[in-house]
Amino acid sequence: MSLEPPTYLGSLQNNIRARPIPWEGAVRAGNITDDQLKKIKAVDKVRKDARRQTIEGDLKGYVTLLSGGSDGKSVLDSASRRTDILQYILVLANDLINDVPSLASSLIAHPDPYRPFLPLLRHSTNAEDPIPLLTSTFLTTLVSTSLVSSTKPAARDEEALPELYGYLSTLTKNQDSGLQDIGVQDFSALLRTKRSREIFWSHRKETVEPLIAILRSAAGVKEGGSSSTTLVGSNSIRNIEPGVTGGVGLQLLYRILLVLWQLSFEGSLVGEDLQEDYEIVQLYTQLLRLSPKEKTTRLLLATLGNLFSSNRTTLLPVAVFVRLPALLTNLSGRHLTDPDLLEDLSSLSTMLDEYTKTQTTFDQYAAEVQSGHLRWSPPHRNPAFWKENARRILDEANGALPKKLAEILSKRWDNDKQVLAIGCHDLGNLVKEVPERRQQLEKLGLKTRVMELMADSDESVRWESLRAVGEWLRYTFE
Repeated sequence: MSLEPPTYLGSLQNNIRARPIPWEGAVRAGNITDDQLKKIKAVDKVRKDARRQTIEGDLKGYVTLLSGGSDGKSVLDSASRRTDILQYILVLANDLINDVPSLASSLIAHPDPYRPFLPLLRHSTNAEDPIPLLTSTFLTTLVSTSLVSSTKPAARDEEALPELYGYLSTLTKNQDSGLQDIGVQDFSALLRTKRSREIFWSHRKETVEPLIAILRSAAGVKEGGSSSTTLVGSNSIRNIEPGVTGGVGLQLLYRILLVLWQLSFEGSLVGEDLQEDYEIVQLYTQLLRLSPKEKTTRLLLATLGNLFSSNRTTLLPVAVFVRLPALLTNLSGRHLTDPDLLEDLSSLSTMLDEYTKTQTTFDQYAAEVQSGHLRWSPPHRNPAFWKENARRILDEANGALPKKLAEILSKRWDNDKQVLAIGCHDLGNLVKEVPERRQQLEKLGLKTRVMELMADSDESVRWESLRAVGEWLRYTFE
């Protein structure tokens, strides 16, 4: 799938290029200088080879025209009161650095090349204002060039990226799919280095969360009730709506998957939090079921492969719990032709096969708890399981499983009360088998929470919480 400029942006740029600008009047009014106008006219509305020859003959002059310097102000500073000129120059500047790569290289050699542009990202909060949008387009092109121009991160990019990511995130949060598409494509252009990906992740509330929200819509996931709701297997306590991409355009879906694939190359940094905060394994498993094209399937598999490779102990158990191995077997039976997809599918299947061969019943239970969702799987109602594993559940990884149970039970689960019933059931078994460790559970607030659930509206929750409290009461008068 090619990544041509979004239609909305191309249309806007063409409209601005076609507008007549009263340049001589602007010079008389002091909005631009005569020298600036001469440089503009020398490269505006001319053939690319003539444009390249003119600029390469005066690189220093054109760097000053756009970014300012000791030889003069930037034309953006001069024309700051003329929005028509600002828009025109921003479109022209983007054309120039695309047509003349040596100009982009000279600009990033400037001591402060982004200075006239960054304030324009804050020109207005109106999504219809072309100036921030056109500025972000120019800066994305220039910053992405800068990022790969050196093996060491540059201070200019460290300063610009947070501001640029911040503006682009306003586009991805917009309800207009055209603006979303621009924001996502610009994100992708910027995620070219380890450092740019790290900065992107450090601002994930702004950058990643809106993309995950769009993917949830594509998966047919309706947000309702508790924010902790989770996709599990072929069912979810959120409602799964029919349809291939849930109203999300295929091009936008592909580009978002591309961004998260780029991010997944920092798997050791992002993997655990992607699962903890966004339930990425469950979401991607559901998207794999619905994937409309081989190219989207390939990106889903490649991203999971990157994340699993660097987070085996935390993510592979969740993948098994949500039945990803069975889904991969189903995919293997389809007539797939993309060689990269087939390679990723084989690699992922092998990784999961090797993991499942070593899995114990305890591992299955731990994976279920760590997934953030509980179902009545066999271990819960097996007395032998609790006799053999209760103490290990309390001790494993410094008590990580009881902490996760506390987190699960702290949520309302309005759409899936069964989770609360199962959690109470498990706590009752822990207290029954290892009564001397009650205080560990009480410190996590679990006794208080179970007592609260005795008044829950759901009968199964009331019953299981009553049984759990009963195990605690056995030792009240010791």
